[in-house]
Amino acid sequence: MDKKQAKERIEELRKKTEYYAEKYYDDDKPEISDFEYDMLMVELRNLEKEFPEFQSKESLTQKVGGHVKEGFEKITHEVPLQSLQDVFSLEEVEEFDNRIQEKAKENQIEKVVYVVETKIDGLSAALEYKDGEFVIGATRGNGLVGENVTNNLKTIKTIPQKIKDKINITVRGEVFISKSDFEKMNQEREENEEELFANARNAAAGSLRQLDSKITQKRPLDIYIFNVQKIEGKEFNSHYEELEYLNKLGFNVNPVRIYCNNIEEVKNAIEKIGEMRENLTFGIDGAVIKVDNLKFREILGTTAKTPRWAIAYKYPPEKKETILKDIVCQVGRTGVITPMAILEPVKVAGSTISKTTLHNEDFIKQKELKIGDTVVIQKAGDVIPEIVEVKKEKRTGKEIEFEMPKVCPVCGAKAVREEGEAAIRCTGIECSAKLFRNLVHFVSREAMNIDGLGESIISQLLEKNLIKDISDIYFLKFEEISSLKKNGKKFAQNLIDSINKSKENDLYRLVTALGIRQVGVKAAKVLARKYKTIDNLINATYEDLSKINDIGPIVANSICEFFNQGQTIDLINKLKTAGINMKSLEEEITDNRFEGKVFVLTGSLETLTRGEASNIIEKFGGKTSGTVSKKTDYVLAGEEAGSKLDKAQKLGIKIIDEEEFKNMIK
Repeated sequence: MDKKQAKERIEELRKKTEYYAEKYYDDDKPEISDFEYDMLMVELRNLEKEFPEFQSKESLTQKVGGHVKEGFEKITHEVPLQSLQDVFSLEEVEEFDNRIQEKAKENQIEKVVYVVETKIDGLSAALEYKDGEFVIGATRGNGLVGENVTNNLKTIKTIPQKIKDKINITVRGEVFISKSDFEKMNQEREENEEELFANARNAAAGSLRQLDSKITQKRPLDIYIFNVQKIEGKEFNSHYEELEYLNKLGFNVNPVRIYCNNIEEVKNAIEKIGEMRENLTFGIDGAVIKVDNLKFREILGTTAKTPRWAIAYKYPPEKKETILKDIVCQVGRTGVITPMAILEPVKVAGSTISKTTLHNEDFIKQKELKIGDTVVIQKAGDVIPEIVEVKKEKRTGKEIEFEMPKVCPVCGAKAVREEGEAAIRCTGIECSAKLFRNLVHFVSREAMNIDGLGESIISQLLEKNLIKDISDIYFLKFEEISSLKKNGKKFAQNLIDSINKSKENDLYRLVTALGIRQVGVKAAKVLARKYKTIDNLINATYEDLSKINDIGPIVANSICEFFNQGQTIDLINKLKTAGINMKSLEEEITDNRFEGKVFVLTGSLETLTRGEASNIIEKFGGKTSGTVSKKTDYVLAGEEAGSKLDKAQKLGIKIIDEEEFKNMIK
């Protein structure tokens, strides 16, 4: 490679590593694996070494990645939180030892001792204690300046608020989420149709860097302390001695720390940690080798980015070949149909893998997967198994193309993929896989508003087989409900009263409760006003529906598909038998004075809630919007109106107060 090519490649690698580091450190959403990123950094470091004239302080080989997130107070670290030089072979470990031994001879140090620890896969943080009390905590940030996350760190149960000695000390640790907790979090997110965390490290980082500590408190964060950054009134000779002292103070110290008398013991320790890695409750991405002698560390010194007395050995991701025996589909609680790979069992990174998610139809197409293929399995972040490659050269011609089902594998209802979505969903309202989520939505405040029927009660009713579909809510007996709680008679009576009250709801609430895709409260009100009864809505044609303002062709298609399902009609008939109101209770208003007009509401009104004002506007044929634009006709502004009022003034939109609005509706 000539100088011109080297310069171009170095610039390209710097842009790539900056981008991927930003996604990893700042956004907590990595786009490539740790190993792929490490390989880019190795290439960049080697090129900069070969062509020193192109070295730069702005390169990530010379500085720590990460920036302070907006919204956090900046904390300057008195002792920088540096990163470690990564190595990927035992030969590089030996080279590190050779450099250390040379320095030891120069400084007449007879013996070099090392401590090898697990490199925990999490987010680094510094904790400062004054007179033994935890006062401030910060993320690493760029190593020199971090984010003040004190309140978030206080939610972590393994961080002591007081330590046993009344001393001033700053310690460094790694915040992480255990493997089992990470799996639970992603399982819950999958059920809730939320984006999955890429790995435990980014889940931990995202949780710690929340602006609201109440969110952090709900996340299962833990921490291991691995270093004394600064201490007053005490001196230590060795790092191992420091760790023992931290343990006595009550800190949750990194549990894997191996004392090594020479480089051979270091290599054995690396191998030992590699073997135990899969059985550890927390994720690691390497082993850290540190010089134990603290005074020798001072002699060895540091670069701008890394200490010269420590390195991190990174374990390569383990990959194995196996056979994709079958693809089966599972239905989640929200109706999303997820394809699962059934594999010939294979041991990867210490555990036997026999199945893994294939995410969605697009993933299967991108990988060009066929049943019977030889595939390569890897554990993402050493936790989640994934298919990373298909060995097409091993195909025999007997492989079978896979197609996503056209009907739900659980209930047989039509399975659809909405435009712009990757997921395929079951449309059946009585599908047993979706029942819990459908029940929660049906009884919610915006829908049938059945007070007292929360998630825990619904779970109990399902566990006791007291509910098999939505309509069963209206046939629950007093004795059945009271059995759910100790002294549950009052609770049972209140719930039955609430259930009976919901029978009198307006039609729009029932339409909302049915959970038709794309149909929220606003659209449900439009449909209830237009069609007056559930039967009229059931018989509405696609052509009629698609012409309605606020409905349109996509929503019209969802409505038609929903009411064409036998399960839907079956449920509505059961609800009719239960005595549920099926008509619009809204007085018919022929006055369409606001037809074609768009209102935006901002601030607090004196005599009306914003919901009541919206209902009035809609009754008179108008529309409400959450954003001000050139299409806005009126901005109804109450007290403490904010940026929407400012924007309306700039655009010259007519601004009215509550009194003017009342005059308009007289």
